[in-house]
Amino acid sequence: MNKVIVVKLGGATFGSHDTTIEDIVELQQKSKPLVVVHGGGKLITEWLLKQGISTRFAHGERVTDKAVLEVVTAVLAGLVNKEIVAAINSLGGRAIGISGIDGALIQGRIKDIELGYVGTVVKVNLAPLEALLQSGYIPVVAPISLNSFDRLDEATRMLNINADAVAGEIAAAFGAERLIFLTDVVGVCDHSGKLLPCLSSSEAEALMASGAVSEGMIPKIRACLRALSGASTVCIIDGRQPHALLKEVEEGGCGTTIGGQK
Repeated sequence: MNKVIVVKLGGATFGSHDTTIEDIVELQQKSKPLVVVHGGGKLITEWLLKQGISTRFAHGERVTDKAVLEVVTAVLAGLVNKEIVAAINSLGGRAIGISGIDGALIQGRIKDIELGYVGTVVKVNLAPLEALLQSGYIPVVAPISLNSFDRLDEATRMLNINADAVAGEIAAAFGAERLIFLTDVVGVCDHSGKLLPCLSSSEAEALMASGAVSEGMIPKIRACLRALSGASTVCIIDGRQPHALLKEVEEGGCGTTIGGQK
Protein backbone atom coordinates (compact mmCIF):
# COMPACT_ATOMS: atom_id res chain seq x y z
CA MET A 1 0.00 0.00 0.00
CA ASN A 2 2.99 2.36 0.13
CA LYS A 3 2.64 2.68 -3.66
CA VAL A 4 -0.72 4.41 -3.30
CA ILE A 5 -1.23 7.68 -5.18
CA VAL A 6 -3.56 10.13 -3.45
CA VAL A 7 -5.20 12.60 -5.83
CA LYS A 8 -7.05 15.68 -4.58
CA LEU A 9 -9.50 16.98 -7.16
CA GLY A 10 -10.25 20.70 -7.17
CA GLY A 11 -13.75 21.53 -8.36
CA ALA A 12 -12.50 24.38 -10.53
CA THR A 13 -10.49 21.95 -12.68
CA PHE A 14 -13.58 20.24 -14.08
CA GLY A 15 -15.21 21.29 -17.31
CA SER A 16 -16.47 20.04 -20.64
CA HIS A 17 -12.94 19.37 -21.88
CA ASP A 18 -11.55 17.95 -18.67
CA THR A 19 -9.32 14.88 -19.03
CA THR A 20 -8.81 14.08 -15.35
CA ILE A 21 -11.37 11.26 -15.24
CA GLU A 22 -9.79 9.71 -18.33
CA ASP A 23 -6.39 9.87 -16.62
CA ILE A 24 -7.77 8.26 -13.45
CA VAL A 25 -9.23 5.37 -15.45
CA GLU A 26 -6.05 4.90 -17.47
CA LEU A 27 -3.89 4.86 -14.34
CA GLN A 28 -6.16 2.26 -12.77
CA GLN A 29 -5.91 0.14 -15.91
CA LYS A 30 -2.12 0.39 -15.53
CA SER A 31 -2.51 -1.08 -12.01
CA LYS A 32 -1.75 2.17 -10.18
CA PRO A 33 -3.59 2.13 -6.81
CA LEU A 34 -5.40 5.46 -6.52
CA VAL A 35 -7.34 7.17 -3.75
CA VAL A 36 -9.30 10.21 -4.92
CA VAL A 37 -10.32 12.97 -2.48
CA HIS A 38 -12.59 15.81 -3.56
CA GLY A 39 -14.10 19.01 -2.28
CA GLY A 40 -16.93 21.05 -3.78
CA GLY A 41 -16.96 24.48 -2.22
CA LYS A 42 -18.42 26.35 -5.19
CA LEU A 43 -21.37 23.96 -5.51
CA ILE A 44 -21.98 24.10 -1.76
CA THR A 45 -22.28 27.89 -1.97
CA GLU A 46 -24.73 27.57 -4.90
CA TRP A 47 -26.94 25.11 -2.99
CA LEU A 48 -26.88 27.22 0.17
CA LEU A 49 -28.15 30.15 -1.92
CA LYS A 50 -30.90 27.94 -3.37
CA GLN A 51 -31.96 27.02 0.16
CA GLY A 52 -31.85 30.64 1.31
CA ILE A 53 -29.12 29.84 3.84
CA SER A 54 -26.49 32.51 4.43
CA THR A 55 -22.87 31.48 4.35
CA ARG A 56 -19.79 33.20 5.65
CA PHE A 57 -16.11 32.45 5.99
CA ALA A 58 -13.66 33.01 8.82
CA HIS A 59 -9.92 32.43 8.43
CA GLY A 60 -10.57 30.78 5.06
CA GLU A 61 -13.02 28.23 6.52
CA ARG A 62 -16.77 28.05 5.92
CA VAL A 63 -18.60 28.71 9.19
CA THR A 64 -20.77 25.59 9.56
CA ASP A 65 -23.89 25.57 11.71
CA LYS A 66 -26.41 22.68 11.59
CA ALA A 67 -28.25 24.05 8.55
CA VAL A 68 -25.03 24.56 6.61
CA LEU A 69 -23.75 21.14 7.68
CA GLU A 70 -26.84 19.46 6.22
CA VAL A 71 -26.26 21.10 2.83
CA VAL A 72 -22.50 20.45 2.90
CA THR A 73 -23.14 16.78 3.63
CA ALA A 74 -25.79 16.42 0.92
CA VAL A 75 -23.66 18.15 -1.73
CA LEU A 76 -20.29 16.55 -0.94
CA ALA A 77 -21.26 13.01 0.08
CA GLY A 78 -24.18 12.99 -2.35
CA LEU A 79 -24.12 14.99 -5.57
CA VAL A 80 -20.41 15.69 -6.06
CA ASN A 81 -19.22 12.28 -4.89
CA LYS A 82 -21.67 10.36 -7.07
CA GLU A 83 -20.98 12.49 -10.14
CA ILE A 84 -17.28 11.65 -9.91
CA VAL A 85 -17.95 7.96 -9.28
CA ALA A 86 -20.43 7.83 -12.17
CA ALA A 87 -17.92 9.48 -14.50
CA ILE A 88 -15.16 7.00 -13.60
CA ASN A 89 -17.41 3.96 -13.92
CA SER A 90 -18.89 5.23 -17.21
CA LEU A 91 -15.41 5.32 -18.76
CA GLY A 92 -14.67 1.73 -17.75
CA GLY A 93 -13.04 2.36 -14.39
CA ARG A 94 -14.02 0.79 -11.10
CA ALA A 95 -14.80 3.26 -8.34
CA ILE A 96 -16.81 3.35 -5.12
CA GLY A 97 -17.72 6.57 -3.36
CA ILE A 98 -17.47 6.92 0.40
CA SER A 99 -17.18 9.71 2.93
CA GLY A 100 -14.91 10.13 5.89
CA ILE A 101 -17.79 8.91 8.05
CA ASP A 102 -18.03 5.51 6.36
CA GLY A 103 -16.08 2.88 8.27
CA ALA A 104 -14.96 5.70 10.59
CA LEU A 105 -12.39 6.52 7.91
CA ILE A 106 -11.71 10.09 9.04
CA GLN A 107 -12.12 10.78 12.75
CA GLY A 108 -11.91 14.34 13.96
CA ARG A 109 -12.84 16.94 16.51
CA ILE A 110 -14.16 20.49 16.36
CA LYS A 111 -11.40 22.84 15.25
CA ASP A 112 -12.70 26.11 16.66
CA ILE A 113 -16.05 26.64 18.36
CA GLU A 114 -16.48 29.91 16.42
CA LEU A 115 -16.45 27.94 13.16
CA GLY A 116 -19.22 25.59 14.26
CA TYR A 117 -18.99 22.03 12.96
CA VAL A 118 -15.69 22.52 11.16
CA GLY A 119 -13.26 19.79 12.11
CA THR A 120 -9.64 18.87 12.22
CA VAL A 121 -8.39 15.33 11.60
CA VAL A 122 -7.29 13.35 14.65
CA LYS A 123 -7.14 9.82 13.26
CA VAL A 124 -7.27 8.04 9.89
CA ASN A 125 -8.61 4.49 9.78
CA LEU A 126 -7.18 3.05 6.56
CA ALA A 127 -9.10 -0.26 6.72
CA PRO A 128 -12.00 0.85 4.46
CA LEU A 129 -9.61 2.23 1.83
CA GLU A 130 -7.38 -0.86 1.96
CA ALA A 131 -10.40 -3.13 1.52
CA LEU A 132 -11.57 -1.22 -1.56
CA LEU A 133 -8.10 -1.04 -3.11
CA GLN A 134 -7.48 -4.74 -2.55
CA SER A 135 -10.82 -5.45 -4.25
CA GLY A 136 -9.76 -3.47 -7.31
CA TYR A 137 -11.72 -0.27 -6.70
CA ILE A 138 -10.75 3.38 -6.58
CA PRO A 139 -12.09 4.90 -3.35
CA VAL A 140 -13.56 8.35 -4.03
CA VAL A 141 -13.61 10.16 -0.69
CA ALA A 142 -15.88 13.03 0.33
CA PRO A 143 -14.33 14.88 3.30
CA ILE A 144 -17.42 14.87 5.55
CA SER A 145 -16.02 13.19 8.64
CA LEU A 146 -16.93 11.58 11.95
CA ASN A 147 -16.85 13.55 15.16
CA SER A 148 -15.26 10.98 17.46
CA PHE A 149 -13.82 13.17 20.18
CA ASP A 150 -16.41 15.78 21.17
CA ARG A 151 -19.47 14.95 23.27
CA LEU A 152 -22.34 16.08 21.12
CA ASP A 153 -25.96 15.16 20.53
CA GLU A 154 -26.91 12.73 17.76
CA ALA A 155 -27.53 15.51 15.24
CA THR A 156 -23.94 16.70 15.33
CA ARG A 157 -21.86 13.56 14.86
CA MET A 158 -20.64 14.85 11.50
CA LEU A 159 -17.91 17.38 10.76
CA ASN A 160 -17.03 19.49 7.75
CA ILE A 161 -13.28 19.05 7.26
CA ASN A 162 -11.21 20.76 4.57
CA ALA A 163 -10.66 18.33 1.68
CA ASP A 164 -7.02 19.40 1.28
CA ALA A 165 -6.33 18.46 4.90
CA VAL A 166 -8.11 15.11 4.47
CA ALA A 167 -6.00 14.32 1.40
CA GLY A 168 -2.80 15.18 3.26
CA GLU A 169 -3.72 13.05 6.27
CA ILE A 170 -4.64 10.05 4.09
CA ALA A 171 -1.36 10.33 2.18
CA ALA A 172 0.60 10.56 5.43
CA ALA A 173 -1.22 7.56 6.94
CA PHE A 174 -0.58 5.41 3.88
CA GLY A 175 3.02 6.53 3.44
CA ALA A 176 1.79 7.17 -0.10
CA GLU A 177 4.07 7.19 -3.10
CA ARG A 178 2.57 10.51 -4.21
CA LEU A 179 0.10 13.19 -3.21
CA ILE A 180 -1.06 15.25 -6.17
CA PHE A 181 -3.25 18.36 -5.93
CA LEU A 182 -5.09 19.27 -9.13
CA THR A 183 -5.86 23.01 -9.00
CA ASP A 184 -6.89 25.88 -11.25
CA VAL A 185 -3.48 27.59 -11.03
CA VAL A 186 -0.08 26.66 -12.48
CA GLY A 187 1.33 25.79 -9.05
CA VAL A 188 2.93 27.79 -6.25
CA CYS A 189 4.23 31.17 -7.41
CA ASP A 190 6.49 33.81 -5.87
CA HIS A 191 5.64 37.48 -5.24
CA SER A 192 6.05 38.30 -8.95
CA GLY A 193 3.82 35.47 -10.11
CA LYS A 194 6.67 33.26 -11.34
CA LEU A 195 6.13 29.52 -10.94
CA LEU A 196 8.33 27.86 -8.34
CA PRO A 197 8.97 24.33 -9.68
CA CYS A 198 10.59 23.04 -6.47
CA LEU A 199 10.29 24.09 -2.85
CA SER A 200 11.90 22.73 0.28
CA SER A 201 9.71 22.39 3.34
CA SER A 202 11.33 25.45 4.91
CA GLU A 203 10.86 27.52 1.75
CA ALA A 204 7.17 26.56 1.64
CA GLU A 205 6.79 27.60 5.29
CA ALA A 206 8.49 30.92 4.57
CA LEU A 207 6.17 31.65 1.63
CA MET A 208 3.14 31.16 3.86
CA ALA A 209 4.61 33.30 6.62
CA SER A 210 5.44 36.14 4.20
CA GLY A 211 1.95 36.23 2.69
CA ALA A 212 3.33 35.48 -0.78
CA VAL A 213 0.75 32.74 -1.36
CA SER A 214 -3.00 33.19 -1.48
CA GLU A 215 -5.37 32.08 1.24
CA GLY A 216 -6.67 29.23 -0.92
CA MET A 217 -3.18 27.86 -1.49
CA ILE A 218 -2.27 27.77 2.22
CA PRO A 219 -4.29 24.64 3.15
CA LYS A 220 -2.80 22.84 0.14
CA ILE A 221 0.75 23.66 1.18
CA ARG A 222 0.03 22.70 4.77
CA ALA A 223 -1.42 19.39 3.57
CA CYS A 224 1.67 18.79 1.44
CA LEU A 225 3.94 19.40 4.42
CA ARG A 226 1.83 17.07 6.57
CA ALA A 227 1.94 14.38 3.88
CA LEU A 228 5.74 14.56 3.70
CA SER A 229 5.85 12.77 7.05
CA GLY A 230 4.84 9.66 5.11
CA ALA A 231 4.52 10.34 1.37
CA SER A 232 7.62 10.43 -0.81
CA THR A 233 6.49 13.08 -3.31
CA VAL A 234 3.94 15.87 -3.03
CA CYS A 235 3.02 18.32 -5.74
CA ILE A 236 0.53 20.99 -6.75
CA ILE A 237 -0.25 21.08 -10.47
CA ASP A 238 -2.55 22.79 -12.97
CA GLY A 239 -5.47 20.42 -13.47
CA ARG A 240 -6.79 22.51 -16.36
CA GLN A 241 -4.01 21.28 -18.64
CA PRO A 242 -4.87 18.26 -20.82
CA HIS A 243 -3.84 14.99 -19.15
CA ALA A 244 -2.00 16.84 -16.37
CA LEU A 245 -2.49 13.98 -13.90
CA LEU A 246 -1.18 11.30 -16.26
CA LYS A 247 1.84 13.43 -17.20
CA GLU A 248 2.69 14.09 -13.55
CA VAL A 249 2.50 10.41 -12.59
CA GLU A 250 4.46 9.15 -15.60
CA GLU A 251 6.95 11.97 -16.15
CA GLY A 252 6.82 14.37 -13.19
CA GLY A 253 7.97 17.96 -13.39
CA CYS A 254 4.54 19.59 -13.58
CA GLY A 255 3.60 22.49 -11.33
CA THR A 256 5.35 22.70 -7.95
CA THR A 257 6.96 19.82 -6.09
CA ILE A 258 7.40 20.37 -2.35
CA GLY A 259 10.08 18.67 -0.33
CA GLY A 260 11.63 16.93 -3.33
CA GLN A 261 15.20 17.10 -4.59
CA LYS A 262 16.18 20.55 -5.81
